Amino acid sequence: MEDYDLIIVGAGPSGLFCGINSMKRGKRVLILEKKDSPGHKLLISGSGHCNLTHQGDIRDFFDHFGGPNQARFLRPALLGFTNNHLVSFFKDLGLEMIPEKGGKMFPETLHARDVLRILIDQCRKNDIAIKCNQNVTAIDRDNGGFLVRCEGKVFRARMLVIATGGCSYPATGSTGDGHRFASSLGHHLVEIGPALTNLIIKDYPFHDLAGLSIPDIKTSLYRSTKINEHRGDILFTHDGLSGPGILDQSRSVRAGDIIKLSFVPEEQKEAVEKWLMDEARQDGGKSILSALSNLPFSTSGLSIKLTKRILEISGISFDLHLAQLTRENRNRLIENFTGLPLVVSDLGGFSTAMVTRGGVNTIEVNSKTMQSRLVEGLYLVGEVLDIDGDTGGYNLQAAFSTGMQAARSIKTKI
Repeated sequence: MEDYDLIIVGAGPSGLFCGINSMKRGKRVLILEKKDSPGHKLLISGSGHCNLTHQGDIRDFFDHFGGPNQARFLRPALLGFTNNHLVSFFKDLGLEMIPEKGGKMFPETLHARDVLRILIDQCRKNDIAIKCNQNVTAIDRDNGGFLVRCEGKVFRARMLVIATGGCSYPATGSTGDGHRFASSLGHHLVEIGPALTNLIIKDYPFHDLAGLSIPDIKTSLYRSTKINEHRGDILFTHDGLSGPGILDQSRSVRAGDIIKLSFVPEEQKEAVEKWLMDEARQDGGKSILSALSNLPFSTSGLSIKLTKRILEISGISFDLHLAQLTRENRNRLIENFTGLPLVVSDLGGFSTAMVTRGGVNTIEVNSKTMQSRLVEGLYLVGEVLDIDGDTGGYNLQAAFSTGMQAARSIKTKI
């Protein structure tokens, strides 16, 4: 049995940051990590470049999480430790942050390993013990504290932080352990699923267009009724859709939903119809394919190959003359340009999902401290909670902010 004042389960960004900011002289803090080294998931974030946070007013972050309840829960943590605070933390330790297109913030070296190195160095300077290859099998209450059981070892502490992450990228160690531990201690879970992931489409019509990207396209999600809409770049894959616009929306998508792609803005339906009729009057012998190459309302990504495929889906021959286009065909073509419906058969699994949707119900956690409302001395931070944000650094910022929020409370009690 080894005794500590605080045990943190999980050596990802939220766990490491919580440990660094919880430490007080003379106290014993232990971070347990199931993998052979800390920060495996951090190292692959932003394709290895580590999109640490996002530029702008921290209040703008609230709109980038999964609904008003998540934004309300995260508000104290994000306002208490902002994107500017995070940038300053690393800058003060010698690592500048630089903005890229769209406001994403990266370390100037573009290496996630440099971010991890600073976190580990700070743990060492604060005499925080990091024990790797420690697979926690169970957590039990013990006389007002906690027993953390690993294979062949037992650790005991008065306070405990669960910072295990969710279920995404399980090869990095995020396999849902924290959800199991929280449940065993009395917490309830919101339905868990993959998020920020690709969509697999039923009877997918764009196999041969894999790799084609379309910028700033509107997608609308339907499940009996319209759920939401989103704008962003989309990417055709060999079996469905991906790209930032799809990844962000995937947090709301379920199998069986319909997603509509607006290659032409919906509000331009009447304008497109008028344009087609005018073109037919001016040159009725022109082929429909040739005419559509000059369609004035389309997004810049509407290539000839994509136009051909939309014509095929609409049941219209490429060489059909404008004068031969019936009203029925014209209406069907316009509908497919302005809102092509595709049925989602499945979402990419946890192996490709960037984050986990769902997790420990935030109603059971004090947002001002990250301490459990059910179990004294238990804290929950990062992705183990029911919080998930858009791509662009929002999820890492939430990890650091919740880690800091917990640390401030722990430091008053440790």
